[in-house]
Amino acid sequence: MARAPSRFMVGSLLRFPHLVGPSLLGVRHNSPAAAAAAAATATTHSFEEDHPHNHPIPIPVQPLGAVPKVIPENVVAPELSHLKQQIQLLCSTNLPGLDITSKYYLQANGKLFRPMVVFLMSRATAVAPKKEGWKTVSSALERTFNNPVAPPEILKDFNPDFSTLSSKLMPVDIIGGPDQIIQVLGSQRRLAEIVELIHTATLLHDDVIDHAETRRGKPSANVFSGNKLAILAGDYMLGRASVYLARLRDPEVIELLAEVIAELVKGELFQLQNTSADYQSPEYLEQSLNYYLEKTYLKSASLISKSCRAAAVLGGSTNEVREAAYIYGKNLGLAFQLVDDILDYTSSSEEIGKPASADLELGLATAPVFYAWEEYPELGPMIARQFSEPGDAIKARALVHQSQGIQKTRVLAQSFCDTARQAISTFPDSEARAGLEEVLNKVLTRKR
Repeated sequence: MARAPSRFMVGSLLRFPHLVGPSLLGVRHNSPAAAAAAAATATTHSFEEDHPHNHPIPIPVQPLGAVPKVIPENVVAPELSHLKQQIQLLCSTNLPGLDITSKYYLQANGKLFRPMVVFLMSRATAVAPKKEGWKTVSSALERTFNNPVAPPEILKDFNPDFSTLSSKLMPVDIIGGPDQIIQVLGSQRRLAEIVELIHTATLLHDDVIDHAETRRGKPSANVFSGNKLAILAGDYMLGRASVYLARLRDPEVIELLAEVIAELVKGELFQLQNTSADYQSPEYLEQSLNYYLEKTYLKSASLISKSCRAAAVLGGSTNEVREAAYIYGKNLGLAFQLVDDILDYTSSSEEIGKPASADLELGLATAPVFYAWEEYPELGPMIARQFSEPGDAIKARALVHQSQGIQKTRVLAQSFCDTARQAISTFPDSEARAGLEEVLNKVLTRKR
């Protein structure tokens, strides 16, 4: 028998519809279970929507163990193959310590998940409806996005050597032959590089804040180079990302990615405040998961959602396609982080490349803990004191495993993936769209 959704799950879906699917406010359901079911099959929406929609038939998820029709990494293998080299060129500097530290995580065996999604979205939207005159605008941008906006003598920007950048070598004629489409533009490649620069900068900063000792199975950058250089390297990468972002010369894209940087800071503050809030207040406990989801959007989903929309903007897509790209990225990002929080309880340190139960050791409560707290009230005082007493982290971890916390978190992640899948259901059939759908399956079943 299926379990009824918890009040946290239903409450979060109802009070924060912008994090899941269309607003359910004003939609009458006979039971909390019906409300959660409707949320799990919700159609796409924007943050501004507040009216009810009809709920479509849910799209089935590929059965576990089934052979995927496409492998997302293979679909965009040509774009991914040189990405790390390109990013290292973009953040090169003649200051040795800064150069080594800024490239430290780029040389690790990272997943390149965010650039992969940007490339897939670029290909998937290449065959979707376009705005009138997009070819003229995109062709002009392909000629200029590597050029400085300000006079070069003022910038004194001699680094890197742009002649070696593969994104500069993209054809200027993006129209191609009668049956040929250039599916990933040079500007979209540059966007993927910018996204990875921003993401890597946040890793450098996060590891300092969290006093991390390992990342991706090796010493963290703050251990390798020290806190000061790790922070400066992150700042430098954000600065370089901002320069290349400005050279894309698209106001919406610049605004989107600039807002991401601001939201990453807000998300970190959300997390810091979350650890010091009054968890013993019944009002706050009722809102805990909602607060957690808001923080998760800021820290994790904002970059993916806005970069997906930016890829569609650079490709000249219509407003409807841009919005669908955004909704896909937003819900993918939320599901990705929820599964990440699950892995903190289900995977070993070797599998995830960082210490297991790291969140508990940092005093952080995530979705599995909140759901477990609903079943085990004794978790409340531990959350309140940030798992600071001896044995707190071990006991909390045990209670999470005894509860339905992990299962309920996985159900919530599934609901986000369903919404993301529905968002791109109107895209023309293509290998890239299939790749985006397979990304959702991989997010739900990943082990690291």
